[in-house]
Amino acid sequence: MSTIIGETLSNIPWQEKPVSSNAPVWRYSANPIIHRDAIPNSNSVFNSAVIPFGDGFAGVFRCDSKSVSMDIFAGFSEDGVNWKINHEPIVFQGDEDVIKREYRYDPRVCKIDDRYYISWCNGYHGPTIGLAYTFDFQTFHQIENAFLPYNRNGVLFPRKIGGHYAMLSRPSDTGHTPFGDIFYSESPDLTFWGKHRYVMGTVNGDASAWQSKKIGPGPIPIETDKGWLLIYHGVINTCNGFVYRMGCALLDLDQPWKVKARSRNYILGPETLYECVGDVPNVTFPCAALTDAATGRIAIYYGCADTVTGLAFTTVDELLNYMEEYPLETEV
Repeated sequence: MSTIIGETLSNIPWQEKPVSSNAPVWRYSANPIIHRDAIPNSNSVFNSAVIPFGDGFAGVFRCDSKSVSMDIFAGFSEDGVNWKINHEPIVFQGDEDVIKREYRYDPRVCKIDDRYYISWCNGYHGPTIGLAYTFDFQTFHQIENAFLPYNRNGVLFPRKIGGHYAMLSRPSDTGHTPFGDIFYSESPDLTFWGKHRYVMGTVNGDASAWQSKKIGPGPIPIETDKGWLLIYHGVINTCNGFVYRMGCALLDLDQPWKVKARSRNYILGPETLYECVGDVPNVTFPCAALTDAATGRIAIYYGCADTVTGLAFTTVDELLNYMEEYPLETEV
């Protein structure tokens, strides 16, 4: 048995694993939980992040408009399943050079100490990692972009490591990046980032072809007694385009750029109609995970076909056992 290090979340959304399933991750039976028309002007709502807040949950949601502009919106839920998303995007306070918007997408939310940090792919002469914080999901304070262009998928760790803030990211380019590995960076103050370390990359050949084109970090890493449990996305380039699936890895607690284990099999991939058909077909893209330390339960929120939001379930033992059963033996 493995243990999640963190708080008990007795109201975590949950469905038991179907008796007929042998998969490590299983879908919520009422998916998708957020439809593309969740707010009046939305074309799609996907690749979004949620977190416990008060007696319920709060989140930051990617809502592309009917003119297909990309922005992020705050939202609230009592049960983590039924969401009320604000009809207007987040308005950030901060330096006018920093808060100027080109586009915003694919947020993550991470609580550190007394505040909630939001990271997202921010447009600043190309994609980079925007950072902001809030105390109440009403007022948002934007701070400096973490990196120069080009970078995507900035994911903070939920506590300092070695006295420093820590982040995973995926350096990229200005286009629809046909490559990508995961790197670790640290900062004393959330402004100046350095000590960049390679964590892991794509897998060439057929040892684990579902992650042969690019990979990127997904939800906030989950602290366990065995290490940091990382859920991430991997991409293969097929004759019909990119296919996005989910995988998992275990990182060292004190030196998270060191990979202790990694599954060669994906843990969830596009199978259902809402995952295979949409604005961008064949995408399962994880951005958030709720955890309950008392039971080891994990609820994963993921974007489906770049159109709607789905919910899936697993446990820390399911994922760690799956990595042990189907290990990625090749050093990559």
